[in-house]
Amino acid sequence: MVAQPCWLREFIRLRRAALFLGEADACWFAHYLSREQIKPFMNKGERISQLVAELDGEDVDLSQTDVAKHPFYRAFFHCWNEQRYYEAHDVLEQLWLKETNSRDANFFKGLIQAAGAFVHLQKRFEHPSHAKHSRRLPPAVRLFQLAEKNLSIFAPRHHGLDVAALCELLHEFADKIVVSEYKTNPWSPETAPKLTLL
Repeated sequence: MVAQPCWLREFIRLRRAALFLGEADACWFAHYLSREQIKPFMNKGERISQLVAELDGEDVDLSQTDVAKHPFYRAFFHCWNEQRYYEAHDVLEQLWLKETNSRDANFFKGLIQAAGAFVHLQKRFEHPSHAKHSRRLPPAVRLFQLAEKNLSIFAPRHHGLDVAALCELLHEFADKIVVSEYKTNPWSPETAPKLTLL
């Protein structure tokens, strides 16, 4: 039998007590554990909601129907502007998964692809000689092209975003890589683009 970590034993003990008390009184036990102890028990959607709540400083209102005001949409731009492209991708993916059959599906997909392209550039910048990360420029260009294709139909503006300017930016980054024959990474923390909602 494998020994359980003490925090897991405590969690199980508290969960049993919560079940004994009934679900109405069970909410108290989660605050007893640290975030690191709770995190393994959360699914991806719950972790993303928690991240968005931490960014907003308030509870996440998923019932928001105006996309420009939706907490996940706004968190995408917050993460993007902090150069947290992977988190930006994850946050918006949660909204996109709920809207895959809507008119905005390709809009969200394009933004997610743009963030993914910048993940590649950021990883290449941070680890230029790493076996895996040194080969990230071609996939970044492909994602820039896919993102531009998906976003261009929403130009000039959509949900408060200057889509035409974003498409131009994506095109410029892809061109710089292609012209350098996939040798030059145009991204750095200093050249990282910012996105603002109008």
